Amino acid sequence: MPSSRTVIPGPRNPAPSLVIVGAGPRGTGLLERIAANAPELYAGSELDVHLVDPYPPGGGRIWRLAQSPLLWMNSEAQDVTMFTDDTVDMAGPVRPGPTLHEWAAVGGRTFADRQLQGAYLSWVYEQTVAALPPGVRVHRHTRRALRVTGPREGRQQVWLEGRPRPLSADLVVLTLGHLDAELDDEQRALAAYARKHDLVHLPPDFTADSDLSALSPGEPVLVRGFGLAFVDLMALLTEGRGGRYEDDGRGDLTYVPSGREPVLYVGSRRGVPYHSKIGYDWEGERPPLPRFFGPADVDALLARPAGFDFRRDVWPLVEKELGFAHYHRLFTAHPERTTVDWTDFEEKYAAATSGAEVRVLVASAVPDPADRLDLTALDRPLDGLRCGSYDELQDELRTYIRDDLTRRHNPLRSQDQAVFLALLSVYGQLVRLGDVGPWWHGFFSYLASGPPGPRLRQMLALSRAGVLRFLGADMTVTAEDGVFRARSATVRGAAVQARALVEARLPHPTVERTRDTLLRELYADGAAATAEGLLAVDPADGRVLDRSGIPHPRRFALGPHTDARGSGAFTRPRTGGPAFRQNDATARAALAFLSALPCRAAA
Repeated sequence: MPSSRTVIPGPRNPAPSLVIVGAGPRGTGLLERIAANAPELYAGSELDVHLVDPYPPGGGRIWRLAQSPLLWMNSEAQDVTMFTDDTVDMAGPVRPGPTLHEWAAVGGRTFADRQLQGAYLSWVYEQTVAALPPGVRVHRHTRRALRVTGPREGRQQVWLEGRPRPLSADLVVLTLGHLDAELDDEQRALAAYARKHDLVHLPPDFTADSDLSALSPGEPVLVRGFGLAFVDLMALLTEGRGGRYEDDGRGDLTYVPSGREPVLYVGSRRGVPYHSKIGYDWEGERPPLPRFFGPADVDALLARPAGFDFRRDVWPLVEKELGFAHYHRLFTAHPERTTVDWTDFEEKYAAATSGAEVRVLVASAVPDPADRLDLTALDRPLDGLRCGSYDELQDELRTYIRDDLTRRHNPLRSQDQAVFLALLSVYGQLVRLGDVGPWWHGFFSYLASGPPGPRLRQMLALSRAGVLRFLGADMTVTAEDGVFRARSATVRGAAVQARALVEARLPHPTVERTRDTLLRELYADGAAATAEGLLAVDPADGRVLDRSGIPHPRRFALGPHTDARGSGAFTRPRTGGPAFRQNDATARAALAFLSALPCRAAA
C-alpha cells in the first residue's frame, strides 16, 4: 500500500510586470489596446500592470476634474473619441465605443468644458480596466516616478517619490504627456529682472496651473502668445473675475466688466488669433486623400541615404497635397467659380513641378483671389500692414477677426474644410518621419486647431470694451527702465509698457530642460537620445533609443514628449487615428515580449 505524503509547493514565480508611467489619455489609450490585444497575444496568463501618476487615471493632469468650468474643449464633442474604428491601420482588433458627444448626450457641435471631458476619460479608463482578461491586474500608484534603472537584458526598477523600494518591471512605458520645462536663457533673464524691479513675470505654463492673482485689476498686462493658452487666460481673467457677456440683439456680444479685470495687451509672431473652428457640416464628395503625400512618398523620403530637409523635401509635397484638397472641393462643389473642368485642371495641377507653375495655372482657372489657396499669406496675415498707431490697429484686427468668423462659418467657402481634412491626412503621414520641427506643429495648430467661434466673438467684445488690446505681429519684449516694453512690426516705433508680462504658451517640449527627473536622468546617462529636443523613439513600436540609436528592449515611450508625437488634439472618428496606430503597435510589442518571458505565470 503506497504511503501518503504531503506535497509542499515550491515558491511561485511572480507574474510578469508592466509599468506605465502616466495615466492620462495616452496611458489610458495604451491600456485599452492591451485589453484589446491580450486575448490573442496573452491569453490565459497573469500580468501585473502598474499605473504611476499623481493625478487621476483617465484625465490625468490636463483633464482633471478639479479645474475651472470656464475652460472648454477645443474640439466639438462629436470629434472626440477614445475608441478605434476600421479606418485605423493597425494589427489589433477594433473595439468601438462612444464619442464624447454620444457618451455625454450633448449636442455634436458642443464645445464641452474640460471637466466633462475628464469625466468621459475616467469612464473610458474604468471600462478599459473592466475589459482586461482574467489574470491581468491593474495597480495604481498616486505618486511621481523619479527614475528608471536596470540592465538592458534584465528587469527594470521604477523608483517612486516617497516609496523606499522601487517597482520591479519587465517592461516600462513612458506616457508622460506634456512636459514642464526649466526656463531658457531669455525667460531666466526676464524672471531675474522681474524679481529685481518688483514686476510680475509668468513664464510659459499650463494656464490652468498658473497663479494669476498677481495680475491686478485695471493694470496693463503684456501677453506674448495668441493661441489656445491665451484663450484660457482671457477666460480666467474676465468671466473668471466676474465679468459677463450679453447679446446685443444684432448677433454681437457686449462685455459687461466686473471692474476686477486687468487690461490685456496681446501680440505674437503672427499677431492674430488662430483661425476659428469651422462652423458648418461637410456635404458631398470628400477629396480623395492622400494624393500627393501618401505612404509611398514617405517611404521614398525615409529611403534617402542623406536624409531629408523638411522645407526643401517635405513641404513642397505637403503644400501640393493641401492645394489639391482645396481645389478639388472648389471645382466639384462650387464649379461656377472656376473657368475650366476639374479633370483638365487636375491633370495640369498634377504635372506642375514648381509653385510658380501652380500659381499660373490657378490664376487662369480661378478668377477670384479669395478662392485661391495662398499658404504664405495665411501663415503671415499681417505682413505688409503698417499702422500709424495702436488705436488704428484695433480696428484692423477687429475687421480681420470678423472676416475670419464669417468665412469659417460660410459653407460657400467649404474649400477651407477640405484643407482641414488634408491637414489631418498629412499629419498621419508625418508621424512616420519623426519630429519635423516646431514650425509645422505651429502652422497646423494655427489653421486646424483654433478656438471655437464663440471665443472669437468674445475677443471682439473684450476689444470693444477696452479690456483687450492688440499689439500686432513680430512682437518683441524688452526689460528696461524698470518695466517691460512690447513692440511690434505692425506699429513701428511705438511701445507699450507694463509691470506685468505673461508668456501665454505651453513650455516647449525638451528633454534637456525638462523638470521630469526620470527623463532628465535617462538623458544624462546616455540611455535616451533626443531629436529636436524630443525623446527619440523607434517609429515602429515606440522603443526608446539611446545615443547610439539602439532601441531599448524593455523601455517604450508614447506621446508629445517623443519625436513620434502626433497632433495634440484628440482623435476624430473615422480619420485613421495615428495615435491609435502607435498605441496598438506598442501594446502588441509589449505583449509579445511579455508572453515570451520564461517566468510567465498561468492565471
